[in-house]
Amino acid sequence: MIKIIFFGTPDIGLKSLEYLYNSDKIEVLAVVTQPDKPAGRGHKIMMSPIKIFALSHNLPVFQPKSIRKEPEIQEELKRLEPDFFVTFAFGQILSQEVLDIPKYETINLHASLLPKYRGANPIQRAIINGESETGICTMITELGLDCGDICKKIVIPISETMNCEELYNEISEKSPKIIEQTLIELVNKTLKPTPQTEENVCMANKLQKEETLIDFSKSAGEIHNLVRGIYKSPSAYFIHNDKIVKVLETKVCEGSGNCGDFIEVTKEGIKVACGKNCIMLIKVKPEGKGEMFARDWYNGLKNK
Repeated sequence: MIKIIFFGTPDIGLKSLEYLYNSDKIEVLAVVTQPDKPAGRGHKIMMSPIKIFALSHNLPVFQPKSIRKEPEIQEELKRLEPDFFVTFAFGQILSQEVLDIPKYETINLHASLLPKYRGANPIQRAIINGESETGICTMITELGLDCGDICKKIVIPISETMNCEELYNEISEKSPKIIEQTLIELVNKTLKPTPQTEENVCMANKLQKEETLIDFSKSAGEIHNLVRGIYKSPSAYFIHNDKIVKVLETKVCEGSGNCGDFIEVTKEGIKVACGKNCIMLIKVKPEGKGEMFARDWYNGLKNK
């Protein structure tokens, strides 16, 4: 059995943890996840999905504020004598002291085709930039940012309508087996990791709030990609009558006019002029209201 300690926090890693826990080739010794945090309107303290799974399966749970600065937790992890650490959206940077704990390596699952989209937001950035494909990599963790040797890759196509939530789910589904295969092949010495080239390096920096405001002087294609790339997380938006209108679904269509003007209202939605072509607003979420079809929102404004 290959002994691992799983590091993760959001639910994108949950299926991988569950798969590895149920594998007859892997033994999950413990879980490391972020501290419980307040969430939702009531700011209730919530456990991470990874912690909830671990507790329900009687796995030891460690929740360092910063594992680099907590030698007591490092010593407890050493005592477990893991073969590997497996990290998947853990949310903290590991020090060399931590990376030196497992017998073999620390294996990270990264949601892009490295060296493209190193960093915090590879899923959103790939869609925002209009990529036709992305993927997942298992890699050996080094001190630099997502720069370690690549173990295995899977390519995932991105359609013109796919949003970040759909891509997130597909990555979650396809990650478990590639992690298991990587661990087994490294132990069996049938896998030789490949150093990353520094050509085509592309960063996936954390999304800034100002980027979520729609600029209708941009092309309809760029706006459509932004809407898909940050769908509900946190959502692209524009201001109308001093209120925020989040945009959830769009389509590029032909047409022209003054940027930001409503050109036409159809059964499908509202056609808005952009710097190039028009964007059809199909679904929106006005401030203080639930999701609705854009035409219904517009008709409500007209009736008032």
